[in-house]
Amino acid sequence: MTLMATLFLLVFVTELISWIGQSVLLEFFYALYLQIFYRSTVTRQRKLKSEILLNKKELLQTSAQDQFAKWAKLRRSVDKGLADLEKLNSELSSARTSFSLKFKTALWIMTTGLQFVIGWWYRKAAVFYLPPGWLGPLTWWLAFPFAPAGSVSCGMWQMACRRVIKVGERVARELITPSSQGSTGQVPTEWQGKEKAEAEDANQSE
Repeated sequence: MTLMATLFLLVFVTELISWIGQSVLLEFFYALYLQIFYRSTVTRQRKLKSEILLNKKELLQTSAQDQFAKWAKLRRSVDKGLADLEKLNSELSSARTSFSLKFKTALWIMTTGLQFVIGWWYRKAAVFYLPPGWLGPLTWWLAFPFAPAGSVSCGMWQMACRRVIKVGERVARELITPSSQGSTGQVPTEWQGKEKAEAEDANQSE
């Protein structure tokens, strides 16, 4: 029973991740990662962007001929800010690349990789036994490849769980989708038919 529940949970988590989307999870956990390990860097980046925008705005309002000293000082400040911002962006970009690689690797190990390991380790174990003669000659297929005869193997149980979860996902999507879409799509067609009939009647009366 423990093996059965473990395999089902692993398949369920894998399908749930696929349904949510790996990119969505990556963005969520990366934002959390930044808040924990790169909070000061993100704060400096945000503050630096604001300073650059203010200096650029003031630079545009300053005449290079009438106020050259002020204009030159603002120009140097903007250039220095852009250089510092580029360094911060490069640092955060490297952190994102490293985090993305580690996150995807960990996600694969905890889902697909763990399924392979458990399936191989328990390749000769029976998840559960079927009643004698329940499926007749097809019973051997459920024990494929190495499980005892009359039982369900890990691989077949994973396939069955994945199939059931996908069917449940499809049903859930259909229930979540507003049923009003079908009815709203028919209204314009009916009105178009009425308008066409009225136009034909008007042409015949003329």
